[in-house]
Amino acid sequence: MAQIDKTTVRNEVSRIKADFEQLCARGKITSEIKFLMNSMFMIMELMLSIFLEKATKKDNKNSSIPSSQTDKDETALEPNQGSNGKGKNEKPLTASNTRTKETVTTIDVYNCDLCGEDLTDTVSTESERRTKIDIVFEKVVEHIDAQIKQCPSCDTKVKASFPASFHGPLQYGDGLKAFVINLLVCQMVALNRVQKLIKSMMDVTLAEASLLKFVWRLHQALELWEISAKDELLKMPAMNVDETSLRVDKKNHWIHVYSAGDITLKCLDRGRGIKAIDKINIVPRYGGVIIHDCWASYFSCHRKVK
Repeated sequence: MAQIDKTTVRNEVSRIKADFEQLCARGKITSEIKFLMNSMFMIMELMLSIFLEKATKKDNKNSSIPSSQTDKDETALEPNQGSNGKGKNEKPLTASNTRTKETVTTIDVYNCDLCGEDLTDTVSTESERRTKIDIVFEKVVEHIDAQIKQCPSCDTKVKASFPASFHGPLQYGDGLKAFVINLLVCQMVALNRVQKLIKSMMDVTLAEASLLKFVWRLHQALELWEISAKDELLKMPAMNVDETSLRVDKKNHWIHVYSAGDITLKCLDRGRGIKAIDKINIVPRYGGVIIHDCWASYFSCHRKVK
């Protein structure tokens, strides 16, 4: 009988979840089945955490031990990695506003290299392909001219209406905004470096206020999603919660993370304890199973079980 350990069990669960996510991506799973399966996966993760707790080695992810005092976790590495592979494989996600221009050029053979025979009319039996991949940044400028006419009857000047997206003399497109937000938020590139990069690509200098406004408008646009995400989290049978530190203006802040199913919500607050948890107001209203690292503040919350 094959030996089963905690790593084997977790790897098998991860494999099943990955197969299920692929089926969801191809539209093979209905929303009802997706909700039920995500709930089952959450319960399964909870059972693994409970029954394998005694056999699981303590580290910075499942205990309060800092990462500097734990050994290197080799179990997180994906199997069958190449010699140059490091860490987990990233999900193959591609931005939706990109395009690929692909060309194929055929080079004909005219003469034999050995005897000099003319091969112009000879049919090719096979071919060998070599490929070059490059990237070219394209600056797209769109001008819209609104005509102005003078009414011959009342001598009034009438101007055509601009599209709603053209609200001023100069505006920047969604592609540029998304690129800037990715650099600032996801890649955590400094404002000054983002300015220099945009200048080198477009020959346009964007003020720091404009860059920050892109992020702020995204924050405003996600306000409704954040409200709905909290409502969905409260309906889940189990929820993971955690907190991690983040420096803001040279001061220590905390990112409070709430995740269940395919929803992950991160809330920034100056505090880490019970005041911040009550202010965010997710845990105090939650009636399901909370999976956490035994941070004392979670035990102090008065949860209303529905």
